Amino acid sequence: MPSPSTRLLASSLILALAGAGATACSDDGQKSDSSQITVWSLEDVADRVNATKAIIADYTAKTGVKVNLVTVNEDQFPSLIASSAAAGDLPDVVGSVSLAGIRTLAGNELLEPDANKAVVDKLGRDTFSPRALELTSDGGTQLAVPSDGWGQLLVYRKDLFDAAGLPAPDTYEKIAAAAAKLNTGGVAGITAATAPGDVFTQQTFEHLALANNCQLTDDAGKVTLDSPQCVEAFRFYGDLMRNNSVKGAQDVDTTRATYFAGKAAMLIWSPFVLDELAGLRNDARPTCPQCQADPTWLAKNSGFVTAIKGPNGTEPAQYGEVSSWAVLDGAADPATSFVEYMLSDGYPRWFGMSPEGRFPVRTGTPEDKQKFRTLWNTSPAGVDTKKPLSAVYGDDVLATLRKSPDTFQRWGLTQGQGKLVGAILGELPVPKALADVVGGKSDARAAAERAKKDVEAIAKGVN
Repeated sequence: MPSPSTRLLASSLILALAGAGATACSDDGQKSDSSQITVWSLEDVADRVNATKAIIADYTAKTGVKVNLVTVNEDQFPSLIASSAAAGDLPDVVGSVSLAGIRTLAGNELLEPDANKAVVDKLGRDTFSPRALELTSDGGTQLAVPSDGWGQLLVYRKDLFDAAGLPAPDTYEKIAAAAAKLNTGGVAGITAATAPGDVFTQQTFEHLALANNCQLTDDAGKVTLDSPQCVEAFRFYGDLMRNNSVKGAQDVDTTRATYFAGKAAMLIWSPFVLDELAGLRNDARPTCPQCQADPTWLAKNSGFVTAIKGPNGTEPAQYGEVSSWAVLDGAADPATSFVEYMLSDGYPRWFGMSPEGRFPVRTGTPEDKQKFRTLWNTSPAGVDTKKPLSAVYGDDVLATLRKSPDTFQRWGLTQGQGKLVGAILGELPVPKALADVVGGKSDARAAAERAKKDVEAIAKGVN
């Protein structure tokens, strides 16, 4: 499983041009021309690389254009793209790049925005999620071509909620009430990330902070983590974890394990949990007592909340990540035709590689606006056992997941702070301040002010 926490690390980028050693593996090292292009893909899981090669083979058979595929580990992407830029040997196309990664590429003028806009226009702007286009644009400039996304989820035990007469936990008030009432009998009210050195903690907190309209900066770039909205978000998260959750630092593995064991009433995780929850991965199967007789019991008795609203929020919000394809600076025409192919003929197989974490943000074609979202329903998910998510989860769940990209939000990106977003993911000042609140070492206001001060210091280094 591509960890949700690593997907963002491709953003600390390019700032360290020196000392970058290229170690990625490619089919050959030829420079691109009109008959061939070089494509870097940050999708480097073995079975998905094979699937990508199969899509590319079909593209080459149709067009005659040879594609030199280079698979790059997300953690190595910053140094590798930096060394390629320094050597004047950029690839023609990069794929599966995070939002922050695209912003940082843009900040270093390594993108070819006109080419990426041309792809979107040719495919039809109205065939994309408007929110995905907004998140991959800057002041009207289309930086990249959005492909697929995932959004943070709040997973909850429907059986426990129904027995207690509780509504779906989609607001601060409902989450807090449910956590307090269900935190009993060896079951935690909620489990969520608290480890201070973990990007997953940043993602989880940002999900709840955005719900309360807590923003990293304002439109002028001023850090606003000490706003009343953010102070309330720190207080809410701290109280929730300190009073109604599992003791000790929690991370991506322990939170999932607690929920899978039937020891928590709520869990905040990415949708990559969906195939595991359905018992389709042998290395991460539900272990609750009821799951012994029916491996899908927990999936059948779980509900899913995408967007959440806090008391200061103007509308429900959800933390989301969008992966993009991007034509890079100076790339020739075959690069645009390749990206068009990956978002059309090759698209169902691309998002079908891991549909649980790849909601298509190109929803369909001009002729059938929902074509790809419909195909996503039947794409086989899982690793050791393959099964469409529609065979496990109800239509209401899938409909909610399909629409989730339309409510995606992120700190700093639409405020033009892509470099800062990437930098804070390296030092993680917010999770560190949050840990003090959870541990009872600091109150919410002091933690918010500390986070603001630390982010301001980081901002001075990147601006």
